[in-house]
Amino acid sequence: MRPDIEIAKEAKLAPIQEVAHALGVTDDELELYGKYKAKINDAFLTRMAGKKNGKLILVTAINPTPAGEGKTTTTVGLGMAMKKIGKKAIIALREPSLGPVFGIKGGAAGGGYAQVVPMEDINLHFTGDFHAITAANNLLCAVLDNSVQQGNPLGIDPRRVLITRVEDMNDRALRNVLIGLGGKANGVPREDHFMITVASEVMAILCLAEDISDLKKRLGDMLVAYTYDNKPVFCRDLQVAGAMAVLLKDAIKPNLVQTLENTPALIHGGPFANIAHGCNSIRATKLALKLADYTITEAGFGADLGAEKFLDIKCRKAGLSPDAIVLVATVRALKYNGGVPKAELKAENVEALKKGAVNLEAHIENLKQYGVPVVVAINRFESDTDAELDALRAICEQKGADFALSEVFAKGGEGGRALAEKVVAACEKPKNFTLLYPDDMPVKEKIKTVATRIYGAAGVTYEAAAEKALADILAIDPAYAKLPVCMAKTQYSLSDDPAKLGRPRDYDLTVREIKLSAGAGFIVVLTGTIMTMPGLSKQPAAYSIDIDNDGNITGLF
Repeated sequence: MRPDIEIAKEAKLAPIQEVAHALGVTDDELELYGKYKAKINDAFLTRMAGKKNGKLILVTAINPTPAGEGKTTTTVGLGMAMKKIGKKAIIALREPSLGPVFGIKGGAAGGGYAQVVPMEDINLHFTGDFHAITAANNLLCAVLDNSVQQGNPLGIDPRRVLITRVEDMNDRALRNVLIGLGGKANGVPREDHFMITVASEVMAILCLAEDISDLKKRLGDMLVAYTYDNKPVFCRDLQVAGAMAVLLKDAIKPNLVQTLENTPALIHGGPFANIAHGCNSIRATKLALKLADYTITEAGFGADLGAEKFLDIKCRKAGLSPDAIVLVATVRALKYNGGVPKAELKAENVEALKKGAVNLEAHIENLKQYGVPVVVAINRFESDTDAELDALRAICEQKGADFALSEVFAKGGEGGRALAEKVVAACEKPKNFTLLYPDDMPVKEKIKTVATRIYGAAGVTYEAAAEKALADILAIDPAYAKLPVCMAKTQYSLSDDPAKLGRPRDYDLTVREIKLSAGAGFIVVLTGTIMTMPGLSKQPAAYSIDIDNDGNITGLF
């Protein structure tokens, strides 16, 4: 199979105005970023407000191998397959982060013959949304440090600054830094930290904000520090929320692109699911629901992370209710969960697949708790054997789960016909969408509920710092107890230990740190050794990415 970028370059793209016009978007409601990218402005969002919603389909996955399992590929392919069976569909995705693009995992525009395009633009700077988020976040940090330097009128304790600077790159050297060195003119020395941009609360806020007014309020509500006398300091106290919103005025508008087969796609926002809530923007999803009969969206990593947060955070906040859930499973990921090393995943091993199938079973059971029909998409890889695929089909039948083979990577929309038919049928089945926990459940009970009912843990233990942080949060305002919890943990295991594959049981989930994201409207719970600033591998993807004198990019995947 040829590299993704070569396939993408050969695609016959329609001018983005044509894609927009087919959706009913006029030229005045479109803001062009070249020939094949555009933003949709607020005038169109307002005009569509009263239109009836289509069906909402969530694509999620089992716990992946470090290389990912093709969830975005399946999402894109399913959107194209809907067109093949005569259905009007649109795709709603997250934007890729430069960290994985130049790191180990690669881009997030799909793969093979199921891609959104122009893939090189989408995987790189796109329309500049991530740069705007980075700038807005770092403006807040600069203003805070300047306030401390300029007489510290708010009484901020430099040892208790919560907001951190961000960069959209994997750079472990910036996890812990010292700033303000070099004398009095260069600021007040203190320890600082960097996170990757997708982990920023500003990213989460952009994805959850309904409009500019809501955006400004949420930015102002960000808890950024404590004073010497233990009082909270919010972004609004620093008088910078308006300036941050100015930086985000274009970033808040959804981006319109297309697939290799010209199916429309809205790509907007991009929080990671292992350290944030892992879903594209509410604005893009709500707009998509007005534009087509079927909206196909995804949530990051496995269903224990992205899907749980999509359902318990995004749907709760936005009043959304999915009509069907697609659970992507692969032969190689099940073998990985059955103990096969990554380097040996191409070799047939039916016994390991059956052993690792407990991971698939756990995700099927977990998703059924939400009262929404589930369809397993078996994402076929070239190395899969007939014996392995037969075993996987048998496992799905034993669990009473609808399933279909997906070959969209190799065949595009045509390879997803069977999946599309199953998903359309699932959307017509009865549903009783139910959140995992109510708003008024105590915070620790919410954490325990996710840990026991989704992760399979026996209980939860708290480090002293996490206990103190939670007490401090509830002391600010007891109403924060009503917020949902956003769990940060490894994507490779149902547990908080990436080495515990399959379906770990009888363990205690360890909560290391708890943070309030008041602007986003959730409480972040960091477990295990999860990092909010990833590092590069020994052989990062950046080594293989290049450009020639004619502007042709190679090495992106």
